Amino acid sequence: MSIKIVLSLLALSGLAGIALGYVLRLLIALGQRGSLELEVKQKMLEAKERANRLVEDAEHRAKKLEAERYEPLKEREQKVAAYAERLSKREEFLDERERGLSTEAEDVKNRENEAANLKREFDKLLAERRQELVRLSHITENEARTLLMKDLEESQQESVLMRLQKLEAHGKAQLEEKAKSILLSIIHRMSASVNNEVMTLSVQIPSEEIKGKVIGKEGRNIKAFERATGVDVIIDDAPDKITLSSFDPLRRHTAKLALERLISDGRIQPAKIEESVEKAREEITEMVRQKGEEAAYEVGVVGLNPRLIALLGRLHFRTSYGQNVLRHSIEMAHLAAMLATELGADVDVAKAGALLHDIGKAVDHEVEGTHVEIGRRILEKFGVEKPVIQAMQSHHEEYPYETPESIIVQVADAISAGRPGARRDTVERYLDRLGDLERIAASFPGVEKVYAISAGREIRIFVNPGKVSDLAMHRLARDISDRVQAELKYPGEIKVNVIRENRVVEFAR
Repeated sequence: MSIKIVLSLLALSGLAGIALGYVLRLLIALGQRGSLELEVKQKMLEAKERANRLVEDAEHRAKKLEAERYEPLKEREQKVAAYAERLSKREEFLDERERGLSTEAEDVKNRENEAANLKREFDKLLAERRQELVRLSHITENEARTLLMKDLEESQQESVLMRLQKLEAHGKAQLEEKAKSILLSIIHRMSASVNNEVMTLSVQIPSEEIKGKVIGKEGRNIKAFERATGVDVIIDDAPDKITLSSFDPLRRHTAKLALERLISDGRIQPAKIEESVEKAREEITEMVRQKGEEAAYEVGVVGLNPRLIALLGRLHFRTSYGQNVLRHSIEMAHLAAMLATELGADVDVAKAGALLHDIGKAVDHEVEGTHVEIGRRILEKFGVEKPVIQAMQSHHEEYPYETPESIIVQVADAISAGRPGARRDTVERYLDRLGDLERIAASFPGVEKVYAISAGREIRIFVNPGKVSDLAMHRLARDISDRVQAELKYPGEIKVNVIRENRVVEFAR
């Protein structure tokens, strides 16, 4: 019984403990829940405050960024507004100016109409006056003008002549002084040696036995040599040399080089001759190329076709009246460059035109036509610029002067060819030129005597004073100079000097 009670009590006490534990746990849980809610509320409040601060900070930054971004736009808007205002004011000013111009144009138009009316009235009055003068004088207007001009010419002939002579002398003196200054300066700056060549070349031989070897058995060697080189070999002209003769300078030099090599070798036979001549041709070809390159490099002309340079080098073996054509071309290029610099022309075009002006002479014995026309075709074939062709084609006046450089090339050619010692001329050619000068001058009416003096550089002409007046002297000098220039070819220039002299003779008895 007691055990049951004890057990019951224990059970009740266990239940009571459980209930008490549950209640305590519930109370503890409620207490913890309250503290958590407070903590959550506190954190929420802190989060709201932080969020508010972040929002305020973001709004502040946004306003700041917006202000920074829109500040240039505001300045630009202000500038645009100011520019629009200026444009508006300018438009107003232009409108006012246009109205003013319209008014002025209207005034000008009215004045033009008024001037036209006045001119018509003037022309009408002038015509009436002329008719009245014709009626009173009984001569026409053209007859009156002719009489007036004749009277003026007769009365003022002396004064007009003196004025013309004064103006001509003054202008000619200034031009000649300037031209002489430029030409003398250029000629003094340019100095070149004179290289005279002939149609033959000589090869020195060590002994007379060499002549026999060159001739060979029954003339076999000399015939083979002449056949291979295309030159004439003259053996007995001099005791210590062999002369080579040919009109082709390349053949002459090739033959000389081959013969010197054969004499040095000592073995002279047809096979050796052909071999030596072939080697000499190769050396001459290389020499031609080198001479062309040296000439182009010396004067500073670049960009030429290699074949054109080879043709230029062939001029080293050509002469004109004893003057080496390549040296003449190089000298001309320097002269043309100096002239172009003085006159403000294109220096490169002048140099190239002068250097290539005689390029046609490199093949003129192989191609028909003048060397100027041949040269033009060569330069066109190798794509030379047109200004260079225009500059070179007029140096013998076969073509008109189209550019300043063409005149410069012609002047440089005259300077280089006409300087003392540059060229040789035969006595017959010299006498023929003097005779032609005197013949041309004597063919004009009124000419009494003609003398060609100063080596053909001046014509002195005496005229009949009864047939040629002072005014007619000027026309006569111009006509004679034009005729000489049109019909004769000569280096430099020729002075035409016309002399009119009156002599009165009386005898006292």
